[in-house]
Amino acid sequence: MSNTLVARRIDEIKAMDEFPLPKGPALALIRLTQREFVSLAVVAHAIKADPTFAVRAIKVANGIAGADHGPVVSLRDAVDVLGVPPVRSLAMGFSLLENYRGEPCHGFDGTRFWARSLARAVALQLLVASRPDLPRAEAFSVGLLSRLGELVLATVFPQAFSSLPQRREAEGNIARMERELMGCDAASLSAAILLEYNLSEIYADAVESLDGSTAPDGAPGADPKPRQLLRLADHIGKICVAPEASWRAMMPALFEMGEALSLDATELIALCHRAAHEWREWGASLALDTGPMPRFEQIELTPLPAVAAALVMEAPLATTAEPETSAHSAAAISSTTSLAVPAAAPTVAGPSSPAPAAAGRADALHILLVGDEARVRRPLRAQLTAAGHRLVEVDDGRQGLATAIELQPQVVLVDAAAAELDGIELVRTLRQFKAGRGIHALLLGDPSDEEQLVRAFEAGADGFLALPPSPRVLAAHLLAGLRVAGLREDLRRDQEELRRVSAELSASNQKLREAGMMDMLTGCPNRRYAMDRIHQEWAMAVRTERPLACMVVDMDNLKQINDHHGHEAGDRALKLVASAFKGEMRAQEVLARSGGDEFIVICPDTSLGAALACAERMRAAAAAQPIVGGALPVHTSVSIGVAVRDSSTADPEALIRLADQSAYLAKRDRNAVATMQTEHPSRPPA
Repeated sequence: MSNTLVARRIDEIKAMDEFPLPKGPALALIRLTQREFVSLAVVAHAIKADPTFAVRAIKVANGIAGADHGPVVSLRDAVDVLGVPPVRSLAMGFSLLENYRGEPCHGFDGTRFWARSLARAVALQLLVASRPDLPRAEAFSVGLLSRLGELVLATVFPQAFSSLPQRREAEGNIARMERELMGCDAASLSAAILLEYNLSEIYADAVESLDGSTAPDGAPGADPKPRQLLRLADHIGKICVAPEASWRAMMPALFEMGEALSLDATELIALCHRAAHEWREWGASLALDTGPMPRFEQIELTPLPAVAAALVMEAPLATTAEPETSAHSAAAISSTTSLAVPAAAPTVAGPSSPAPAAAGRADALHILLVGDEARVRRPLRAQLTAAGHRLVEVDDGRQGLATAIELQPQVVLVDAAAAELDGIELVRTLRQFKAGRGIHALLLGDPSDEEQLVRAFEAGADGFLALPPSPRVLAAHLLAGLRVAGLREDLRRDQEELRRVSAELSASNQKLREAGMMDMLTGCPNRRYAMDRIHQEWAMAVRTERPLACMVVDMDNLKQINDHHGHEAGDRALKLVASAFKGEMRAQEVLARSGGDEFIVICPDTSLGAALACAERMRAAAAAQPIVGGALPVHTSVSIGVAVRDSSTADPEALIRLADQSAYLAKRDRNAVATMQTEHPSRPPA
């Protein structure tokens, strides 16, 4: 199939109803960024409507290592660092991740697809960070969206796509099979979407050749580095989501790709280790189940250096809690239970996950257990894990507070007499953070101590249990915690729905406002818009002492065309004349239809001579435009009056009146341009 046919097929797929589209605030933001001349300040202000995306955009901006900026702490800084196209593509990527996690067809695992995409995004951002010749701001977006075509094809053509996973293993050229079954391959579709969102062509080329099914790396004029970097990032993502038993077999290809990019084994292991940690952090913040984290340093592979394990143990573990994120994240709790944490960080002990049979239970909770090993954790560990709960354990209250804020578990069980920071102070401090207000906090101590009991509930505790608690009482309190977690999840969904509806209403209102300012026949702004705009330009001209010109255009024979050829021909005449005018105007000039057969043209920073010259070009273009074809084609003509701001025009209305009088003067001769002023008008008022 030719490239032209593939491009045509891609356009057809984009127009299908099943095509995955961003929703809610993301859709409103994308539409805003598609407007001409939208400022970064306006984009940053619009992002504030979606706090969750705001946090994610700041996090991506901070991940652009090597850029000439300090830590990004504000939305405006994040938008400045990223730029409009990456912000637009991030909005689409995160919106699709939130709304298309299901399985559109048999054989397509939505959770695994997004987990791998997330790992690829993190890895590509790290790989590109030290390469100033590549657009660093786009790397995360490209990694996240580089296989988006697979999601699109699985959603639009579920039956055809469901037959591909089996054939993918049996045959090599998956792109050819996709084109045979669906008329388009996923790689070309992904590249087309990236280009549509104005991401760099070098990345689109790399995406199209990701599976090696298009032009080889040695193709003339192609830079192989972006392709190699993306393939390496994709392989790292593949390892991250693969079963643990498959990791070792996938390592030779990893080192081979790294060697092609001049990355030695030690450097590559360090990068993969960091990517895996950041991948788990992203998964926690997105409530995406990322599964077990690969242990790159534990892969024994010749010629893998012996220092790999030591390197990983020395690497700092950067974990920062994201504000404004959901406190119910299931992945947040499990994400740190298997981490190798340095001595300076809170020590997380205990089982990393419940037994496989209990892992999918609906009544399983994510619990943080804080207290001494012998006094608190050992007596409760077996009981909690046997019930199917996921458990994270820390030794003292200070570690417990930091871990609770970072991981946001559903339940915290804390010893009232915990070391470093007692349980009551831990709960009181926890309630001061937004991330900690929704956690179900249970204290363990002596319920007969009335003073301690009162202080615990005043601090914000949800329950107080004897230590050790009876299994039935503990189960009852955890059931209450489960109910609270369900209510919070319902509230989150309601808030998401409200944000979505609000964004759609905002977009609809904007469309209505724009429709109220447009002439539907010609596609030009209407008189209402023209009056608003000329007042704005007038204020600017007064402030900067620059000239401002205005034209009033009157079609000479529209009534005769309507009478002799019908109103359809008259409508065609108006549209053709408007189109001819636009071809002769500068970008900053505004053409508006003021009603009937009249137009208004606003010309900022234009002298009388320049306005007369423009008007003459417009007159000639209209006269040359045939309105009705045939042996004797019918032409129209226009009379144009021109005026410029001077001492005789006290306000915008006076300027329009002067241009209207000039148009009346031109109307005497028809097909003419006229002005009531001289070439050197008197100085305009200040």
